Amino acid sequence: MKLEQKRWNKNEKWSPSIKSSLADKAELVFIFGETSLLKEGNLLRELKEIYPRAHQFGCSTSGEIYGTSVSDDSLSTVAIHFENTKIKHAQIHMKSVKDSHEAGCKLANSLDHKGLTHVLVFSVGLNVNGSEIVKGLASILPAHVSITGGLAGDKDRFQETLVISNEAPSNDMIAVVGLYGKNIKVGSASLGGWDPFGPERLITKAKGNILYELDGKSALQLYKSYLGKHAEGLPGSALLFPLCMRTVDNEKAIVRTILAVDEKEQSMTFAGDITEGAYARLMKANFDRLIDGAKGAAENSASKAPEFALLISCVGRKLVLKQRVEEEVESVRKIFGDKTILTGFYSYGEISPFTPQAKCELHNQTMTITTLSEDVNGQKAA
Repeated sequence: MKLEQKRWNKNEKWSPSIKSSLADKAELVFIFGETSLLKEGNLLRELKEIYPRAHQFGCSTSGEIYGTSVSDDSLSTVAIHFENTKIKHAQIHMKSVKDSHEAGCKLANSLDHKGLTHVLVFSVGLNVNGSEIVKGLASILPAHVSITGGLAGDKDRFQETLVISNEAPSNDMIAVVGLYGKNIKVGSASLGGWDPFGPERLITKAKGNILYELDGKSALQLYKSYLGKHAEGLPGSALLFPLCMRTVDNEKAIVRTILAVDEKEQSMTFAGDITEGAYARLMKANFDRLIDGAKGAAENSASKAPEFALLISCVGRKLVLKQRVEEEVESVRKIFGDKTILTGFYSYGEISPFTPQAKCELHNQTMTITTLSEDVNGQKAA
């Protein structure tokens, strides 16, 4: 595996320079950037000129990760040439959030399953049910195939998110890239670091990813009562106070972030499924535990010194950590070492197992890490 990392910002333009050592050798280019830069399109065209054979794959973000730096209004890219790994891609345009499960199924069916090792998925971050995408993919893909990825972001604006898959960025797209063969080594893990507070409440009315009632009362009103003055900033302020959900048969809680509120319906829309009959509890930030969560995700991923690591962290973590946000990326660097190429973005949802052998799920407010390394004739590629 050969990798080349570049960044674009308004001050430095392309850094390192526009010249490329991979040029027409690269098969895949990860692209993460600010929504307006992707919509404008010039930078994507420049990248196509640099890497004419590479499949462009990425999304809009709530912050771009380049090495150990976190920035806004930039583009972070990594081009990859695989020595002994094949890739295939597919994308779908989704008409409605109700189509999320079907979209996941269709994407899984679009990939050849023979020799498939791992599937990377990027989805728009609004008007989508990330849980159902994951369920759809998992229901069709072979059991041994791992899945990771994330939902696109749009800073904390919640206005428009975009996905790139070798065509103009789209606000209704879900895209996948399949990695094939025994030479590609994939690791993944996801950890949070939020502290629960307040009583655990029964979810008494919910449908899909929409929550209506907790303990038979308006969930939105209960939530506002806990937020106090922060309620005026909904839905953006909800990033600071996510909900953790625990089903009766699973002690492991899943964190959910609010994407929208409906005053008329007195409901809250989340990035993933809200299960009627499960239990929910509010959460708040713990600075040190957030950073420890990023470190723990790196430690739990299968590879300790990977060639490449894709970091997808939640926008809520970025808003809480503020000036300390780079500390969580630096904690990952300390685990992997200086030779690992780090890239990624801040998202509206993270797709990964908690640990490499666990079931893939949609998470919110976590740091999710996917590591890639390639073996060539039993030896790790240089």
